[in-house]
Amino acid sequence: MRGQNPEKNQELLKQVQLKLGKFVSLVEENHGMVVAHTQPDKLLSAMKELKENPLFNFDVLIDLTSVDYLGKRDVRFEMVYMLLSSKTLSRIRIKAPVAENEEVPSLIDIWKGANWPEREVFDLMGIRFSKHPLMERLIMPDGYIGHPLRKDFPVKGRGEDYLIESILRPVKKEAGAQESL
Repeated sequence: MRGQNPEKNQELLKQVQLKLGKFVSLVEENHGMVVAHTQPDKLLSAMKELKENPLFNFDVLIDLTSVDYLGKRDVRFEMVYMLLSSKTLSRIRIKAPVAENEEVPSLIDIWKGANWPEREVFDLMGIRFSKHPLMERLIMPDGYIGHPLRKDFPVKGRGEDYLIESILRPVKKEAGAQESL
Protein backbone atom coordinates (compact mmCIF):
# COMPACT_ATOMS: atom_id res chain seq x y z
CA MET A 1 0.00 0.00 0.00
CA ARG A 2 1.88 3.02 -1.23
CA GLY A 3 -0.66 5.64 -0.33
CA GLN A 4 -4.35 5.81 0.37
CA ASN A 5 -7.46 6.90 -1.44
CA PRO A 6 -7.47 10.47 -2.81
CA GLU A 7 -10.48 11.62 -0.74
CA LYS A 8 -8.82 10.51 2.50
CA ASN A 9 -5.58 12.19 1.45
CA GLN A 10 -7.33 15.47 0.66
CA GLU A 11 -9.01 15.50 4.07
CA LEU A 12 -5.71 14.74 5.85
CA LEU A 13 -3.91 17.36 3.77
CA LYS A 14 -6.52 19.97 4.70
CA GLN A 15 -6.40 19.07 8.42
CA VAL A 16 -2.59 19.12 8.55
CA GLN A 17 -2.52 22.56 6.90
CA LEU A 18 -5.17 23.83 9.30
CA LYS A 19 -3.88 22.37 12.59
CA LEU A 20 -0.12 22.29 11.96
CA GLY A 21 0.28 25.45 9.89
CA LYS A 22 2.60 27.02 12.47
CA PHE A 23 4.87 23.93 12.47
CA VAL A 24 4.99 22.98 8.78
CA SER A 25 6.11 25.04 5.80
CA LEU A 26 4.56 22.91 3.06
CA VAL A 27 2.02 20.09 2.85
CA GLU A 28 1.66 18.19 -0.41
CA GLU A 29 0.59 14.88 -1.87
CA ASN A 30 3.43 12.90 -3.41
CA HIS A 31 2.97 9.46 -4.99
CA GLY A 32 -0.29 8.88 -3.14
CA MET A 33 0.97 9.95 0.29
CA VAL A 34 0.61 13.16 2.25
CA VAL A 35 4.00 14.77 2.90
CA ALA A 36 4.58 17.60 5.39
CA HIS A 37 7.79 19.63 5.44
CA THR A 38 9.04 21.18 8.69
CA GLN A 39 12.23 22.55 10.23
CA PRO A 40 14.26 20.74 12.92
CA ASP A 41 13.35 23.36 15.56
CA LYS A 42 9.62 22.71 14.96
CA LEU A 43 9.88 18.95 14.51
CA LEU A 44 9.06 17.94 18.11
CA SER A 45 5.99 20.17 18.26
CA ALA A 46 4.70 18.89 14.93
CA MET A 47 5.27 15.26 15.90
CA LYS A 48 3.60 15.64 19.30
CA GLU A 49 0.57 17.21 17.62
CA LEU A 50 0.40 14.41 15.04
CA LYS A 51 0.52 11.75 17.76
CA GLU A 52 -1.56 13.32 20.54
CA ASN A 53 -4.27 15.15 18.62
CA PRO A 54 -7.25 12.73 18.27
CA LEU A 55 -7.90 14.24 14.84
CA PHE A 56 -4.64 12.66 13.58
CA ASN A 57 -3.70 9.96 16.11
CA PHE A 58 -0.46 8.93 14.35
CA ASP A 59 0.49 6.50 17.08
CA VAL A 60 3.03 4.42 15.14
CA LEU A 61 6.44 5.56 13.95
CA ILE A 62 6.90 3.14 11.05
CA ASP A 63 10.43 4.23 10.23
CA LEU A 64 12.85 7.10 10.05
CA THR A 65 15.75 7.55 7.70
CA SER A 66 17.89 10.21 6.08
CA VAL A 67 18.94 11.29 2.61
CA ASP A 68 22.27 12.84 1.58
CA TYR A 69 21.80 15.49 -1.14
CA LEU A 70 25.50 16.36 -1.41
CA GLY A 71 25.89 18.97 -4.15
CA LYS A 72 22.20 18.87 -5.13
CA ARG A 73 20.63 21.13 -2.48
CA ASP A 74 21.73 23.97 -0.25
CA VAL A 75 21.05 21.90 2.87
CA ARG A 76 22.93 18.62 2.63
CA PHE A 77 20.73 16.17 4.55
CA GLU A 78 17.05 15.53 4.98
CA MET A 79 15.39 13.48 7.72
CA VAL A 80 12.36 11.48 6.62
CA TYR A 81 9.80 10.07 9.07
CA MET A 82 6.94 7.70 8.19
CA LEU A 83 3.95 7.68 10.53
CA LEU A 84 0.81 5.54 10.70
CA SER A 85 -2.48 5.89 12.53
CA SER A 86 -3.49 2.41 13.66
CA LYS A 87 -7.09 3.59 14.08
CA THR A 88 -7.67 5.16 10.65
CA LEU A 89 -4.81 3.44 8.76
CA SER A 90 -3.77 6.88 7.49
CA ARG A 91 -0.11 7.45 6.67
CA ILE A 92 1.96 10.59 6.50
CA ARG A 93 5.58 11.35 5.68
CA ILE A 94 7.37 14.17 7.52
CA LYS A 95 10.54 15.71 6.07
CA ALA A 96 13.01 18.07 7.71
CA PRO A 97 16.21 19.51 6.18
CA VAL A 98 19.35 19.09 8.28
CA ALA A 99 22.55 21.03 7.70
CA GLU A 100 25.91 19.37 8.18
CA ASN A 101 26.82 19.29 11.90
CA GLU A 102 23.27 20.34 12.87
CA GLU A 103 21.50 18.21 15.48
CA VAL A 104 17.95 16.97 15.14
CA PRO A 105 15.76 16.50 18.22
CA SER A 106 15.34 12.87 19.26
CA LEU A 107 11.81 11.49 19.10
CA ILE A 108 12.35 8.88 21.83
CA ASP A 109 10.11 10.75 24.28
CA ILE A 110 7.27 10.55 21.74
CA TRP A 111 7.93 7.10 20.25
CA LYS A 112 10.25 4.75 22.15
CA GLY A 113 10.82 2.87 18.88
CA ALA A 114 12.85 5.82 17.53
CA ASN A 115 15.86 4.68 19.58
CA TRP A 116 17.59 2.26 17.23
CA PRO A 117 16.66 3.95 13.92
CA GLU A 118 18.12 7.23 15.23
CA ARG A 119 21.31 5.42 16.22
CA GLU A 120 21.44 3.81 12.78
CA VAL A 121 21.12 7.20 11.06
CA PHE A 122 23.86 8.57 13.33
CA ASP A 123 26.13 5.60 12.65
CA LEU A 124 25.73 5.47 8.88
CA MET A 125 25.12 9.17 8.03
CA GLY A 126 26.60 11.09 10.95
CA ILE A 127 23.45 13.02 11.89
CA ARG A 128 23.28 13.52 15.67
CA PHE A 129 20.07 13.55 17.69
CA SER A 130 19.89 15.91 20.65
CA LYS A 131 18.74 14.42 23.97
CA HIS A 132 19.20 10.86 22.70
CA PRO A 133 20.14 8.74 25.75
CA LEU A 134 22.79 6.64 23.95
CA MET A 135 24.14 8.37 20.85
CA GLU A 136 26.75 5.81 19.82
CA ARG A 137 27.37 3.44 16.93
CA LEU A 138 24.93 0.61 16.35
CA ILE A 139 26.19 -1.20 13.23
CA MET A 140 29.80 -0.22 12.57
CA PRO A 141 32.59 -1.14 15.03
CA ASP A 142 33.21 1.35 17.84
CA GLY A 143 36.54 2.54 16.43
CA TYR A 144 35.23 3.00 12.87
CA ILE A 145 36.09 6.33 11.28
CA GLY A 146 33.46 8.00 9.11
CA HIS A 147 29.89 7.34 8.06
CA PRO A 148 29.64 4.90 5.14
CA LEU A 149 26.30 5.97 3.65
CA ARG A 150 27.39 9.55 3.01
CA LYS A 151 27.81 10.38 -0.66
CA ASP A 152 31.40 11.56 -0.12
CA PHE A 153 32.47 8.28 1.53
CA PRO A 154 34.82 6.29 -0.75
CA VAL A 155 33.12 3.33 -2.43
CA LYS A 156 35.99 1.00 -1.52
CA GLY A 157 36.21 2.37 2.03
CA ARG A 158 39.18 4.13 3.55
CA GLY A 159 41.29 1.04 4.24
CA GLU A 160 40.12 0.00 7.67
CA ASP A 161 43.36 -1.79 8.59
CA TYR A 162 43.21 -0.10 11.99
CA LEU A 163 40.23 -2.37 12.83
CA ILE A 164 42.05 -5.63 12.08
CA GLU A 165 44.01 -5.58 15.33
CA SER A 166 40.86 -5.45 17.44
CA ILE A 167 39.27 -8.26 15.42
CA LEU A 168 42.30 -10.54 15.71
CA ARG A 169 42.87 -9.87 19.42
CA PRO A 170 42.12 -13.13 21.29
CA VAL A 171 39.12 -13.10 23.58
CA LYS A 172 39.92 -14.09 27.15
CA LYS A 173 37.72 -16.84 28.54
CA GLU A 174 36.32 -16.36 31.99
CA ALA A 175 37.39 -18.88 34.63
CA GLY A 176 35.02 -21.81 34.76
CA ALA A 177 33.44 -21.10 31.35
CA GLN A 178 32.82 -24.23 29.31
CA GLU A 179 33.89 -24.43 25.70
CA SER A 180 31.09 -24.99 23.21
CA LEU A 181 31.30 -26.99 20.01
